[in-house]
Amino acid sequence: MSESASGTINYLSHDKSIKSWLLTLDHKRIGIMYLIAVSLAFLAGGILALLVRIELMAPGETIMSADAYNQAFTLHAVLMIFTFIIPAVPAVMGNFVLPLQIGAKDVAFPRLNLASFYIYVLGALIALGALLVGRVDGGWTFYTPYSTSVGDGILFVTTGVFVMGFSSILTGLNFIVTVHKMRAPGLTWNRLPLFIWSIYATAIVQVLATPVIGITMLLLFLEKFLHIGIFDPALGGDPVLFQHFFWFYSHPAVYIMILPAFGIVSDLMGTFSRHQVSGYKFVALSSVAIAFLGFLVWGHHMFVSGQSATSSVVFSLITYLIGIPTGVKVINWVSTMYKGSVQLKTPMLYAIAFLFTFSIGGFTGIMLGVLAIDIHLHDTYFVVAHFHYVMMGGNVIAALGGLHYWWPKMTGKMFNEKLGKIAAGLVFFGFNLTFFPQFIMGAQGMPRRYYDYLPEFQGYHLLSTYGSWVLGAGLFLILGYLIASLVNGKKAGLNPWGALTLEWTHTTTPPHPHNFLETPIVTRGAYDFHLAKDLFASGEEVSEVVTSTTH
Repeated sequence: MSESASGTINYLSHDKSIKSWLLTLDHKRIGIMYLIAVSLAFLAGGILALLVRIELMAPGETIMSADAYNQAFTLHAVLMIFTFIIPAVPAVMGNFVLPLQIGAKDVAFPRLNLASFYIYVLGALIALGALLVGRVDGGWTFYTPYSTSVGDGILFVTTGVFVMGFSSILTGLNFIVTVHKMRAPGLTWNRLPLFIWSIYATAIVQVLATPVIGITMLLLFLEKFLHIGIFDPALGGDPVLFQHFFWFYSHPAVYIMILPAFGIVSDLMGTFSRHQVSGYKFVALSSVAIAFLGFLVWGHHMFVSGQSATSSVVFSLITYLIGIPTGVKVINWVSTMYKGSVQLKTPMLYAIAFLFTFSIGGFTGIMLGVLAIDIHLHDTYFVVAHFHYVMMGGNVIAALGGLHYWWPKMTGKMFNEKLGKIAAGLVFFGFNLTFFPQFIMGAQGMPRRYYDYLPEFQGYHLLSTYGSWVLGAGLFLILGYLIASLVNGKKAGLNPWGALTLEWTHTTTPPHPHNFLETPIVTRGAYDFHLAKDLFASGEEVSEVVTSTTH
C-alpha cells in the first residue's frame, strides 16, 4: 500500500509514524481511526448480543443470572446505539468520502474534525466506566425512575452520552459547512451524489436534535446526583416528561442512523446498475423531507403513556406520512435496477439485501403506527424485531455494502470477491433467521427484555439463537478476509467498480494526501453512465474516459 496506482504518494504512505496518525488533520485518516473505534464497539456489542441469545435458548437460567442478563442487554444496546450505529456511517464514510465526492481537499474545519474524534473516544470511555462502579440497567432508553434507582452506573452512561453528543454536533456542523462552501466548480446541488444529500440531511438532524438528548442526560445526571425532582415522581418529577425529551431526540436519531444508509444504497444502485438513479431529484429531496418529518413523530413511541387521544391520532397520521418519502426511495431504487444492467458484485448484494430487510422494517413500522395494533404489540418482541430490521437490516447491512465498496479506495487492496459473496449470504440468512421469528413471538404476546419465558416460545428463541450464530459467522468472515486483503490482497485499480463519482475518477487509489492534484471541474451528474455506456470492459478504461470527459 506504499504506492498508489499512479506511482505517487498516498495518504497512507506519506508519513507512517504513530504521531502523524494521532495528530492528523487529514479527513481520510480520521475516518480510518473512526472505523477502528466503531468496529471495536460493534465487536463488543455483538459479543454481548450472542451471550444474550445463548441465555435465551431455554427458559430459566442458562449461562447468567437475571441481573447479569439485564446488564448484558443494556450494555449491548448502549454500545450498539451510541458508540456504533449513530456515529458509524457519518463518522467513518462521511469523513472519508464526503470531501472526495465534492472535489474538496478536506472538510471545512480539520482541527474540529480531529477534536470530534477524541471527544467521541472520551465519551465512549466514560460510558464504559460505568462497568467499574456498579450496575448498568434499564436499556438504552434510561427510563426513569427505574434507571436512576439501580446504582450509580447510570451517572457514567449519561455523562458518556452527553460527551459523545458534542462529537455528533461538531461533525454535523463540519459537514454542513463543507457541502455548502467547498464543492468543486460545476458541482451544483442537482449533480451531487445522493450519498452527499443523505449525509447533508443527517448533519442537519445531528445539529438540531442532539442538544436535546444532551440536555436530557444532563438533567438525569443532576436528578440522580443532587436528588432534584425533575423526572422521578418520588421527588416531585414527571417520568412522562423524560419520555418526551428522550424521544424528541431519539426518533430523529433513527434517521441519523438510517439516512446515511439510504445514501450508500443510492450510490451502489447507480454504480452497479450502470444507470442514472431513477427520480434523482425525488430521491435527493426525500432525504430532506425525512429529516424534517422525523422531528414530528416522537409521540408514536408514547401511545400507552397516557397522552391525549388527539395527540396519539396526530402522531399516528404523521407516522403514515413519513412512509411516503421512504417509499419514494425504494420505488426508485427498484426502477433503477429494472432500467439498468445489474452487476452482482459484493457491495450490490448488500444493497439488494437492504431493499428486502429495510422494507420489512419499514412496513412493520407503519403497522406500529396504527393505534389499535400498537396497543397490542407494545413492549413485545415484535418491536424488537422491527427495530433490528430497521437498524441492523437497514444501517448495518448498508454500511457493510459501503465498506466493501470503498475498501479498495481506503486501502488500495481488493478483498476476496468469492468470500465476500459467501459472507453476504451468511449475513442475510443469519439476520432473517435471528429476527423474523421474533415478529411471530411478539404477535403471540412474548414481552421484550424478559429474562424468562413460557416454554411455548422456546422454539422461536432457538431459531433466533441459531440465526445469531450464522450472522456472527458471516461478520467474523468479513473481518477475516478484509484484514487478510491488507496483507495479500490484489492491488486495486484506479476505479475497480467503474463508478462515476469524483473519488473514483479524479484521484489516485488510495487517494493523494491532499485528495486532488488539481481541483476537479464537474460537467455532469454523478450517475450519467450514458457518457461511457459502451466502455465498461474494465474499470481502468472507464476511469480514463470519464476523467477526460469531465475536465
